[in-house]
Amino acid sequence: MRITRTLATPLLGLAVALGITPHTAQAAMVGPGDMSFYNPPQVTAGAPGDLTWYRQTTVDLGSSAVTRHAWNVVYRSTDARGNSNLVTGTILTPESPWQGAGERPVISYAVGTHGLAQRCAPSLQMANGTDYENANIVAALQAGYTVLVSDNPGYTTGDTPTYMSGAAQGHAVLDIVRAARQLPDSGVSDHSRVAVWGYSQGGQTSARAGELQPDYAPDVDLVAVASGGTPADFFDTANYLNASTGSSFLLQAVIGLAQQYPQGIPLDSLANAHGKTEIARVKADQCVFDTLFDYMNKDIAEYTVGNQSLAQLTSIPSVHDTLEDQALGGEKMPVPIYQYHGTADEFIPLEQHLALKKKYCRKFSNVTFGVYPSEHIVTQFQAAPTVLAWLNDRMAGKFTLGTCVTLKPKPTANANPGGGDFVVTLDQWPLDANIHLATLNQDVKLPDDASFTADTNMTAGTLNGDLTVPDFSTKLNILLPLDVKLSVVPSSSTSGNASLDNQGQLHVHGQAFANITVKSAGFGFLQIPFGCQTESPVAFPVNFDGPISALGAGNLTFTGTTSFPRMKSCGLFNSLFTTLMSGPGQQYSFNVSPPAPTTW
Repeated sequence: MRITRTLATPLLGLAVALGITPHTAQAAMVGPGDMSFYNPPQVTAGAPGDLTWYRQTTVDLGSSAVTRHAWNVVYRSTDARGNSNLVTGTILTPESPWQGAGERPVISYAVGTHGLAQRCAPSLQMANGTDYENANIVAALQAGYTVLVSDNPGYTTGDTPTYMSGAAQGHAVLDIVRAARQLPDSGVSDHSRVAVWGYSQGGQTSARAGELQPDYAPDVDLVAVASGGTPADFFDTANYLNASTGSSFLLQAVIGLAQQYPQGIPLDSLANAHGKTEIARVKADQCVFDTLFDYMNKDIAEYTVGNQSLAQLTSIPSVHDTLEDQALGGEKMPVPIYQYHGTADEFIPLEQHLALKKKYCRKFSNVTFGVYPSEHIVTQFQAAPTVLAWLNDRMAGKFTLGTCVTLKPKPTANANPGGGDFVVTLDQWPLDANIHLATLNQDVKLPDDASFTADTNMTAGTLNGDLTVPDFSTKLNILLPLDVKLSVVPSSSTSGNASLDNQGQLHVHGQAFANITVKSAGFGFLQIPFGCQTESPVAFPVNFDGPISALGAGNLTFTGTTSFPRMKSCGLFNSLFTTLMSGPGQQYSFNVSPPAPTTW
């Protein structure tokens, strides 16, 4: 074995090179630089959060990431049954000084579903530049926080991840804070203010961590929790997922909970031969987007002995009790919590998360609930700026009243029906568009109330949508600076291809067509009507290849260059308008982003 880090102690390097695993460790050691880092020393004594070993590392978070220090860590934690375990993770801290008061605060970022194969671990995904949650991690680093990313129990250590075991995950995101304190130069201390933030699986993790913190980690200075897209009730969530778009998450949850609770969910006796084959396949080499499409709309009965239905499975006392143990809301949240959910969520039902808010409020928790107008993946990334702004205020000690007392109507779910194709609907998303007229060398900005509506069918790989652009006025220098009233009217639907690949990359390739009309021109209210328009529709190619996070983060932008046809119906000014507005080299930029959230 080759030790690649110069910081490794000679003794440890010799021991590892000889294949000798130390049985005890008095202090954290520097680990090797290769994959043997994930085969750590067997430490027989210690406390939750003890750092076993660590190493400096590099991570690829994309071109927008701030300069930062990064370490991989192996640390002790506690599983859901009270047993000691080892968990791996990554610690990131910006190189730039903290600009706020006091010490640099910490966000323990609870990841969402990554898949059950060992290669899916966040630490490995970040090293490869393929982690689909990079955008949120980068946003937290840009806000100045030290960011701790636990891999969750079972990853990289050769075990099966105990996926959706809330207590084990909650312990892990708290214990990585303790581990970070022992890491030289991390800047994390006993006095560091800490928030836990997570979405989907991470929403369950962060909420459970908040509930557990007073008894499990009172030494962690927890000041806030952010929990989005949260599966708070496993019975409701399982029924919502089964035989639907997100059925892969149900299969993975069964596998993960059976790993943590083998007596509660005896998988070997419940799974039929087909089920055992599929379970082995999911565990062997599938990450989140592999399983999402491969197991879409599958009924759990396909995998069970005697084709037992979900209702039959959950009525088994040990299975029922295991799922019941995962429920959130049994304890008061000790710090302010920001819950949030998309009304069009096709994976996690909105109603059960609203019920969790009521549970927390009845226990006099300080709850703010954010309501987003989009589906699951979009909401995950759209919410980041709001979440971070809310966390910034909590870190600064600002008071929040919360929204437990509200006169607003209860949010209503409007998700696409399950059981069919995976369709992401963009319902009147704001369109920020600009067209640069080449000959005039002037920009025409479309009105603020322009919008884009579309269905992106990720299963069929199709895009079908429409632009809506109200008539508007702009300034154009046509011989003189004139007030020109323009009309941009789609001539047909925006159509093309849309797909999501197994690396979490979104691909959109299509075209929008619109007729452009100069309705009038003049000075202020003194307008001369024209009705001058392009002889044929203008084609605007809409092409995008980038991370799925762009869809929610407001970074879905289509840019390009097109040609405007000749103008017609301009009367005596036909040649003039054709000369000034037609021809190649017309540049455009169309950005579509989700509508703004509200609170409840």
